[in-house]
Amino acid sequence: MNVKKHIPNTITCCNLLSGCVAAVFAYERAYLVALACIITGAVFDFFDGLSARALKVSSPIGKELDSLADVITFGLAPAMMVYSWLCECAGAHLDVSVASAMPFVAFLLVAFSALRLAKFNVDERQTSSFIGLPTPANALFWGALVIGSHDAVVGNPYGWILVIALVMLFSWLLIAEIPMFSLKFKNLSWKSNRIAYIFLLVSLILLIVLRLKGLSAVIGWYIILSVLTQKRA
Repeated sequence: MNVKKHIPNTITCCNLLSGCVAAVFAYERAYLVALACIITGAVFDFFDGLSARALKVSSPIGKELDSLADVITFGLAPAMMVYSWLCECAGAHLDVSVASAMPFVAFLLVAFSALRLAKFNVDERQTSSFIGLPTPANALFWGALVIGSHDAVVGNPYGWILVIALVMLFSWLLIAEIPMFSLKFKNLSWKSNRIAYIFLLVSLILLIVLRLKGLSAVIGWYIILSVLTQKRA
């Protein structure tokens, strides 16, 4: 039995399990633990592809499994955080009949994450960069936003409107034909990686100043910088 060929898929399954656990904690409104599980899943997501390339055991099954895991960890888990958050907002400020239905808007993030991942699997243009917002970036944005802006949004009678508007915006960004740069370094030269270095420097400042809230700001900065520097894919 060749154990080596099963290592990447095992790591991918760890990503999937992290997403499942994150979704449970998100439903129970343990948002910080949910975000920690999403970040853990992102770490597994990074290493499954790395291990597959290092061990030279890439396979079509691994690619499909990776997308399925990503739908859970970077689609369902953050959507559950937003759902629970909207339930809190709705329960505090809206009529019961509206409050029971409105939070389900959050699950648009799952549908558009699945569409984004399906496009990525068949789009040959996305070998060295991305077209549309990557699902891990979307998940980190929402996880940090729910935690960092929780009280302010729940305490505002119109906070739920902002959340729904952002759900619509980010659902579109996931499948938008907007080139977004990758942080894959082929070398360390400034000329080849100028955009990535600028992004990392500003991101470090944002994280130092804003701490956990800075994660959402970093993703916002990533989107803005991608739009400002986009090239035709």
